[in-house]
Amino acid sequence: MELQSEPIARTQMLLRRSVAEVFEAFVDPAITSRFWFTRGSARLTEGEVVTWDWDMYGVSATVAVKAVEHNRRILIEWPTPVEWVFTARSDDTTLVSIMASGFAGSSDEQVARAIDSMGGFSFLLAGCKAFLEHGIELNLVADHNPDAHVTGNA
Repeated sequence: MELQSEPIARTQMLLRRSVAEVFEAFVDPAITSRFWFTRGSARLTEGEVVTWDWDMYGVSATVAVKAVEHNRRILIEWPTPVEWVFTARSDDTTLVSIMASGFAGSSDEQVARAIDSMGGFSFLLAGCKAFLEHGIELNLVADHNPDAHVTGNA
């Protein structure tokens, strides 16, 4: 079966925190590492390239920061485009929407990558919500695939 359109991964979550606090959680690796990756080499700044590490899995990613619109939007290449949109609500909450696209491979591979991406970004938003709203580190990313942990980092 031929795809009629490119698969796009989309997810969103309402966070009961101000847009400034939520946005900062995604650009500052000291905060992001509390709910997503283990380490980040630097803040997300437009035009920069940063590295994100997931030590429990022994992997890292090079991320090109394409756009940062303060409290509104982040666009990266990882290696495909991923965009976060932050929508402030009148009740001092923030709707975070994430869209990833540009998946490579056969039609089946593209769909599988989009589904996997949507699941991963849903974990990301759930972990962020728990951390920002309740101060709880759920360890969703680490606990998702414990059998893939590298020795000594489980």
